[in-house]
Amino acid sequence: MTAQRDLLQTPIEFLKGVGPKRAEVFQKEFDIRTFGDLLHYYPYRHVDKSHVHHVTDIVEEGGYIQLRGRITGAQVLGEQRAKRLVANFADETGSLELVWFNGIKWVQELLQKKQEFIIFGKPTLFNGRWNMTHPEMIDPDAQSGSPVPTGFMPLYNTSDFAKRKTLDSKAVAKLTANLVPIVRNVIPETLPDDLVKRLNLLSLNEALCNIHYPEDSQKLSRAVLRLKFDELFFLQLKMLLLKQINTQRIPGHRFDTVGHYFNTFYKEHLHFELTNAQKRVIREIRADMGSGRQMNRLLQGDVGSGKTIVALFSMLIAKDNNFQSCLMAPTEILATQHFEKISRQLAPLGMRVEFLSGSTKTAKRRQILEGLQSGDVDILVGTHALIEDNVVFQNLGLAVIDEQHRFGVEQRAKLWRKNIMPPHVLVMTATPIPRTLAMTLYGDLDISVIDELPQGRKPIITKHLYEKDRLKLFGFMQREIDKGRQVFMVYPLIQESEKTDLLDLMAGYEAVTRSFPPPRYGIGVVHGKMKAEDKDFEMQRFAKNQSQILLSTTVIEVGIDIPNATVMVIENAERFGLSQLHQLRGRVGRGGSQSYCILMSKYELSSEGRKRLNAMVSTNDGFEIANFDLQLRGPGDIQGTQQSGMLDLHVADLAKDEKLVAYTRNLAMEVLEKDPLLEKAENRRLREKVAEMAHGEVDWSVIS
Repeated sequence: MTAQRDLLQTPIEFLKGVGPKRAEVFQKEFDIRTFGDLLHYYPYRHVDKSHVHHVTDIVEEGGYIQLRGRITGAQVLGEQRAKRLVANFADETGSLELVWFNGIKWVQELLQKKQEFIIFGKPTLFNGRWNMTHPEMIDPDAQSGSPVPTGFMPLYNTSDFAKRKTLDSKAVAKLTANLVPIVRNVIPETLPDDLVKRLNLLSLNEALCNIHYPEDSQKLSRAVLRLKFDELFFLQLKMLLLKQINTQRIPGHRFDTVGHYFNTFYKEHLHFELTNAQKRVIREIRADMGSGRQMNRLLQGDVGSGKTIVALFSMLIAKDNNFQSCLMAPTEILATQHFEKISRQLAPLGMRVEFLSGSTKTAKRRQILEGLQSGDVDILVGTHALIEDNVVFQNLGLAVIDEQHRFGVEQRAKLWRKNIMPPHVLVMTATPIPRTLAMTLYGDLDISVIDELPQGRKPIITKHLYEKDRLKLFGFMQREIDKGRQVFMVYPLIQESEKTDLLDLMAGYEAVTRSFPPPRYGIGVVHGKMKAEDKDFEMQRFAKNQSQILLSTTVIEVGIDIPNATVMVIENAERFGLSQLHQLRGRVGRGGSQSYCILMSKYELSSEGRKRLNAMVSTNDGFEIANFDLQLRGPGDIQGTQQSGMLDLHVADLAKDEKLVAYTRNLAMEVLEKDPLLEKAENRRLREKVAEMAHGEVDWSVIS
């Protein structure tokens, strides 16, 4: 086993064909340092060179094909930059043109020596005839001396820099062809033998060899399945094992009392009925806090579903047990809004709620810090300023983190370490996460979902309009403003860029003021480059209905609550991701009036852009949209997953492999039920693999 590992840990420069210079490129561009790293650098697909086809087999564009035939004529056409070599290639069924724009002299010399070739390339249709540009030319009598086997040819992702340093896909293929025979039969198995046999999986050795150079299409499919299985199974096993260890290892403050503050607020100061979903989640949180174990719970809820009031009740439980709470939000606007709402709601109870951000004045900051240490401050609301070293609590019992994906893992850990015994942690997100992604990314957290909207909320009507419809849009805005309503208009840019034709915020302001001239209409502007006090001034004007239209960049994406605003106009909507569009739409529809979201775009849209906008028009359900987003873009682009560092998937696809995700999770749970700490001899390989995965990592699992 040690010898096997030593071979896989051999520096990549010692592989035939690499050397120090290429090794440096591998390390810099792809983080490939060893034989094992290159072995796990999988091809993104294969092209089938195991069959020779006929010209008449070509029926559509896009696919690679291999043909055998003769060059029946060639000529150079055009002059200087337009110069090209065109040759006629024919087999017994038909013919096509071969075209070269580069290397013409070399190809001419080749064609003088030989006329019969196996060619490989991608046919395209031009002027009613098939042609192939820069085909690969193979001498059927002398396979060009390449070490790359014929059959299924692997294609590898590379970079422009790597290509300039002679590491294109074909060069990488030659190197993996050198590597596979060396490591074949020495790759250590990671699964128990009986599990491999029971599930009829390829051995890891077979899978890793066949993922590069498959014996046939069936072996390739089985290799992909085995590697997908490993990625998902070990990720689930690691997360569930961490959760299990942390549950046993990390005690939590036992909040036994649900008393005066909780009950008084619920009975006397809550002016609306909680939804059944909110009540269910509060019960789950109460059970966690009273268990004697540290709570680590993710609270998911669509925009407007009422997550903040659930967090407030959680903080009241902490107060009833003589503990402090804090709530950290990613932006000053959102943190301020939380502070104002919580202060207003808790004022009748006489609780002290304070606000801390980077802009808090020195004297006020000193007063807050003293109140925290003495225990006089019950709840601290703020931005990342809460995690500064000089922010010291007397007894922090609950940390609430809003829009948690916007904080780095280490930032959240600093908040978690504010007490000797860690506080209970409630992380909230209004970005719905598909079930398969949630169970994989947050497998170490308990998950609560608020899947109801408060009573009286009307579904937002979403329409997609084009630039030609702008007068229609302004007319609609006029009618809503005449009813006393207000309008958000969101833009992707602040200033015009030479590289794009987007309607930017300032140009939009000029167009809006022409149709809605001040002082008859109040028009505000908010963007990220403004000073905090200027942003706050404009937001307050809008909140008091002193301005009817607010033009903004995406700084208002999360948490802004203006019940009187009924129209959200999103300019250049095709430039926004689905999650962001849904968040922006959630800024309206927060009162009792019918609300609208208008998606403005240019007429020429990409296929993906049109699908995104159609999805927005077709549903208001954030979880439906999140599932569609996952299928469209993959998990790496879904908010929060890249920075979390948790999803290191090379072949598995959480959107396409939903059944395998669920299966591997159930299997991991089954293994841990029988052997909670993987201590049994038959699980030695599993224990070693999980330990290898965790090597060098900080254990962030307890804070998401």
